[in-house]
Amino acid sequence: MSHNSRKKGLVLLEDGTIFYGKSIGIEGTSYGEVCFNTGMTGYQEVFTDPSYFGQIMVTTNAHIGNYGVFSDDSQSSQVMISGLVCKNFSFDFSRFTKDTISLFDYLKLNDVVTIHQVDTRALVRHIRDHGAMNVAITTYPEKIQEIKEKLKNLPNMDGLELASKVSTKEPYYAGNSDATYRIAVVDLGIKQNILNRLISHDVSAKIFPYDVTFQEITSWKPDGFLFSNGPGDPAPLVQTQDLAHKVIKSGLPCFGICLGHQVMALASGASTFKMFNGHRGINHPIMNLKSGRGEITSQNHGFAVKKDSIVKGSDLSITHVHLNDETIGGLSYGTDYCFSVQYHPEAGPGPNDADYLFEQFINKIKEYKSSLK
Repeated sequence: MSHNSRKKGLVLLEDGTIFYGKSIGIEGTSYGEVCFNTGMTGYQEVFTDPSYFGQIMVTTNAHIGNYGVFSDDSQSSQVMISGLVCKNFSFDFSRFTKDTISLFDYLKLNDVVTIHQVDTRALVRHIRDHGAMNVAITTYPEKIQEIKEKLKNLPNMDGLELASKVSTKEPYYAGNSDATYRIAVVDLGIKQNILNRLISHDVSAKIFPYDVTFQEITSWKPDGFLFSNGPGDPAPLVQTQDLAHKVIKSGLPCFGICLGHQVMALASGASTFKMFNGHRGINHPIMNLKSGRGEITSQNHGFAVKKDSIVKGSDLSITHVHLNDETIGGLSYGTDYCFSVQYHPEAGPGPNDADYLFEQFINKIKEYKSSLK
C-alpha cells in the first residue's frame, strides 16, 4: 500500500499568497518562518539541525527522500524543522542497510506535517523577492480562515529567542575524559557533527546550557570555549552575551560558530540585523581575507553582523567575507586567541573546506598554553 495521500494541502504565506499541493499522509497544521535550503543532498542533517527550530523548510532540490534516513546522519535526537514543503517526495529509498528507514516513516515518527507536489520554484522565487516571512502549512484547507487568524498572531523571528528551546538542560560530557584539551561548549543548539569534529582533535568537551554563568563554566578549568550554532535572534540572548564578553576579556581561547559568532560580536560592541532571506545551503562561497583562499561552505542563518558596526581601530576585525553579498563571514577579537565564523565548518551536510577551523582552534590553545610557561 502506498503512503501517498491524495488529500489536498496548502501553503499560506503571511502576505496572503497561497500555494497548493498534497499531503504526504501526515495530517495537521504547522506554523513557522518560511525558509529555503539550496542543498542537493543532506536533507536529514538539515531537518535535524537545531538551528532550523521554528522554521518551515522549503527544499529547492526537486527530489527529497531518495536515500532514506540513516541513524548516524542525524544532528540531534529529533527533527527540528516545524514542517516541510517539497516538490517530489520519494516514499521509496535506495540505500539499504539495517538502520535505514524511509523519510516518510521518519517524518511520521516525529509528526512533521509535509506538503509535496508544490511548485517550489515559484514559492522560492516569491520568498526571494519578498523576503522571509511567517507561514502556515496545512492538510485542512477547509480551516483556512481560522489558520489565517492564528498566522496573524504568530511572533516574528526578529526578536525571538529560541536557543533556550534547544539547549541542553544539564551539563554533559563528550569525548575521552583523558584527552589533552578541555573545551567548554556553550550549547545554543549544537549540531552533533560539530561535537564529533571537535572531540576528534584530542578534546574532552563539557557541554553547558545556554544560560551558564562565567563562574560555573570557568570552575571546570577549560583550556578553551566554543559558542555553538543555534536558532533565532541573537539580540535577546543578553546573559549569553555577558558570558561571551567575560570569556573574550579573560584572554582564553574562544571559537564561535554561527549564532555563537553573532553572540560574540554583540558582546564586543557590534550589532546584528535580520537578513532579507538569510543564507541556507551547502554551496556558499567565503573568502578568507587572511589566507586569500576561497572556501565553499555550509550555511544556515537568518541574522548577520552589521558591517558598519565594526569600527576601525576597535578590537574587532573582519577575517572572512561572503562573496555573494559581502556580508561578514568571520571575525577576530583583538586577542590572538578568539575568533568566530558565520558558517558551519563541520561538513554535516556539505563540503569540508572549513574543517581547518577546528585545527586552528586547537593551535590557538597550544599557543596560549605555551605563552603561560
